[in-house]
Amino acid sequence: MFYNHLKILESEAIYIMREVAAQFERPFLLFSGGKDSIILAHLARKAFYPGNIPFTFLHVDTGHNFPETIAFRDALMEQLGARLEVRYVQDSIDQGRAVEETGPYASRNELQTVTLLDALAEFKVDAAIGGARRDEEKARAKERVFSHRDEFGQWDPKNQRPELWNLYNGRKKPNENFRIFPISNWTELDVWQYIQMEGIELPPLYFSHERDVINRDGVLLGVSDVVRPLPGEKVERKIVRF
Repeated sequence: MFYNHLKILESEAIYIMREVAAQFERPFLLFSGGKDSIILAHLARKAFYPGNIPFTFLHVDTGHNFPETIAFRDALMEQLGARLEVRYVQDSIDQGRAVEETGPYASRNELQTVTLLDALAEFKVDAAIGGARRDEEKARAKERVFSHRDEFGQWDPKNQRPELWNLYNGRKKPNENFRIFPISNWTELDVWQYIQMEGIELPPLYFSHERDVINRDGVLLGVSDVVRPLPGEKVERKIVRF
């Protein structure tokens, strides 16, 4: 049974959360409304219950989010009694800090980095907690749980600090900061099993339901304010999940 394994991962993540609260002055928790950041919020509540979560939540809004995601975010923040700051990619574009992509597959995912770095500087964040996991890609497989960033927000994978057992070193120079990954050792399967074990609520987008879609090069895309049919594309009503 996976219960004991998940409890060990949970205990490790809670320990990391408490280390962040103890070592840093302005820790923020990066929240996207996805399952990994929802788990972080759940773990933060457990780590400091019955007290308040000592982290401000930060959402970098691409402007391409589904309404269900925003509604879920706001409801969860109210439930947690947490402070939420939202910064918008559109503002970065309007200010000339980022350039909007064009074309049928235009995305704002890469533009989020500009908005995020500006927000971290604005709030003088010294620790940004994120939901990245080592199983997601090769670069993250070698990244520390306490991942150091220089004054330019850059990570040097060839110059990482030793990270032995449960000893986490948060020492830094002025204007430097850390990315913190409490669920770095989790796998995708661990995430879903933990959601099941804890009965964690997710946005409805994670579940199949009827939605207007278009078929673009064999990929079903949900019709929205930012995804509109091109000439020759037909809107269909299908049961899908994202």
